[in-house]
Amino acid sequence: MIGLWDTTGNEVVKALAAERRSAGGVASGMALTLIVVVDEKRVREAEAAATIAAAAHPCRLLVVVRSDVEREHNRLDAEIVVGGRLGPCEAVVTRMYGRLALHAESVVMPLLVPDVPVVTWWHAEPPEEIATDFLGVVADRRITDAAQAADPIEALRQRARDYAPGDTDLAWSRITPWRTLVAGAFDTTQARVTEATVVAPRTDPTAALMCGWLGGRLGIEPRWEHADGQPRMREVQLRCANGDELTLTREDSTAKFRRTGQADRDLPLVRRPLGDELAEELRRLDADQVYAEALGAAAGLSGLDDRPAQRVHVWKDPATARRAEAGVTTHASTNAPS
Repeated sequence: MIGLWDTTGNEVVKALAAERRSAGGVASGMALTLIVVVDEKRVREAEAAATIAAAAHPCRLLVVVRSDVEREHNRLDAEIVVGGRLGPCEAVVTRMYGRLALHAESVVMPLLVPDVPVVTWWHAEPPEEIATDFLGVVADRRITDAAQAADPIEALRQRARDYAPGDTDLAWSRITPWRTLVAGAFDTTQARVTEATVVAPRTDPTAALMCGWLGGRLGIEPRWEHADGQPRMREVQLRCANGDELTLTREDSTAKFRRTGQADRDLPLVRRPLGDELAEELRRLDADQVYAEALGAAAGLSGLDDRPAQRVHVWKDPATARRAEAGVTTHASTNAPS
């Protein structure tokens, strides 16, 4: 590992090249560049997830930690790791302070692997409009996680309002095992589903996407039964036109499958680590039309996949916005009637 303190972007590029030569890294072996926008306290967690994902998708990992944008002096610190604890990853962890944090692309762009896709993953709450972050605009694929937000359901709605083809969310990856089991239940029947119920906490974004997926695929309006005593989605119930009922109920790392006229079965439903969820989203680097349909149904919007895939960068200075907001508050307080 190489540590560079109070350095420049040019020095980071040269140090990465030197470390790659020393470790025998080969850029042509990289499948993609993964940019991770993360808070300081979660850097190691993001690295651990990327290490798992890189086992299937060798990548250059560029971790961006932004801090104290109102700081008077700019500063860039960097750590460079090729192989080692990150397996097949080439990693550059950059910590940006002051106004430099608002121009992270000036450091990141020269570090992108040539001629491979770029994926940006916010392992934190993403911007409301991804176009305000150049690291999202430059990416072919953009990964968010609604579960990170204070209000996960509203976060999903915002992702739908701001959607562009190429966006996805880890809440979608988390229901892949559920979707696989539900789809597999219909391998032996052609019966039409007329009703569906999802049992889950009211703040569970995976339940919202499950309802959206069922509604979009089956042409029905699923019912969401709130079970706030449960930590996550508990059950999916389906009723068919021929009177059959199918139920999948989570029980630790398995699901109990019940179907009218058949014996109960235990099916695997393991909760996967974050790295496996990330690896799933890195398998495809084009637009996910099924996710777009499910997200749109969950948010009550249509035509998400018909939107332009390219975003145009919209400059936004959060420091200026905060000062303006504080000024408005102060002005309102000063002019308040006594």
